[in-house]
Amino acid sequence: MILHWFLPTNGDSRTDLSLGNAVGAAGSRVVEGSTERAPDIGYIGQIARSAEQLGFTGALTPTSSWCEDAWVMTAALTQVSERFKYLVAFRPGLMSPTLAAHMAATYQRVSGGRLLLNIVTGGDDVEQQRFGDHLGKHDRYQRCAEFLHVVRELWTGQPVDFRGECYDIRGAQIVPAPVWPDIYLGGSSADAIDVATRYADVYLTWGEPPAAVAEKLDSVRERAKPTGRELRFGIRLHVITRDTSAEAWAEAQRLLDGLDPAAIERAQAVQRASQSEGQRRMVALHGGRKDALEVSPNLWAGVGLVRGGAGTALVGSHEEVADRMAEYHALGIDEFILSGYPHLEEAYRVGEGVIPVLQRRGLLPDGADGPDGAALTETTKTWRQ
Repeated sequence: MILHWFLPTNGDSRTDLSLGNAVGAAGSRVVEGSTERAPDIGYIGQIARSAEQLGFTGALTPTSSWCEDAWVMTAALTQVSERFKYLVAFRPGLMSPTLAAHMAATYQRVSGGRLLLNIVTGGDDVEQQRFGDHLGKHDRYQRCAEFLHVVRELWTGQPVDFRGECYDIRGAQIVPAPVWPDIYLGGSSADAIDVATRYADVYLTWGEPPAAVAEKLDSVRERAKPTGRELRFGIRLHVITRDTSAEAWAEAQRLLDGLDPAAIERAQAVQRASQSEGQRRMVALHGGRKDALEVSPNLWAGVGLVRGGAGTALVGSHEEVADRMAEYHALGIDEFILSGYPHLEEAYRVGEGVIPVLQRRGLLPDGADGPDGAALTETTKTWRQ
């Protein structure tokens, strides 16, 4: 089992569940002078260093027009952390695959091999158009597949010629780093699963009830069979963990009580309009209602009322949260990307409360980091089998 944390690069809060992801046309971001926590390098670095010391392997850094740029922010953070890895979310359609591979190789050399890549194809036309990208969803996945194909070919160190529907690459070549930056890709649509089974190292799912997750993982395994590839699986969840179950649920209720009904309605309108199949599944868990949010034991959908993307949290005592994580792990989930509000304090609650439980159960070795990634030759050989 590998644990990652989350870096809230548009700000952090004790009360605003929407922070950490754009919501609505105006987005959601802490501004200077606010009583909330701005995403400056000092605060984000404090979270990263704390998570590293607590035993997390790395952290996801999101992409949004309301977030600080993940490449730039995490490259800076590699200089104030030692082993911590950075799962950089980025949109492949906004740069050439040759440039992305070149940047990734440089990042690996500068950081000592601590880059991981979270591919975000984009589930919403409005968000993509903010970046000048006007392709439809299906075409974005076609482009993503070509992009990842070229990046993997470039990592062999050999010259690459490629002509597809979206890219015409001629004589491209980079100096690859020894450590491949593992590719993480999520998505519930058929297009997403198809691209993941061909090019990803880790398939990600949002925190749906275990039965739904099991069905999705089985679907991915079945689709991967013709490729001869075996993917690892990860899950993205929020966490509210306390010494007792009552304390955890009281905190969830406090957050729920602080939500503005108008903000819920605005966020739900945006989420319902999303083209993302994963977002549709998140919305279906709660339907915009506040009276039936425990959608599975210890799985609370309250975050999704105002936050797009990952909308569920594990809520309970440290033992209960560990129970649910063990349940997902038994389904095949190897990597957990967790977060909580505020992210600094909640990292300590998970690190000091849940991690020791997982270690006692033998699910998380003491002081163990995640895999360092495959060497150049092994990565190339595995992909081309």
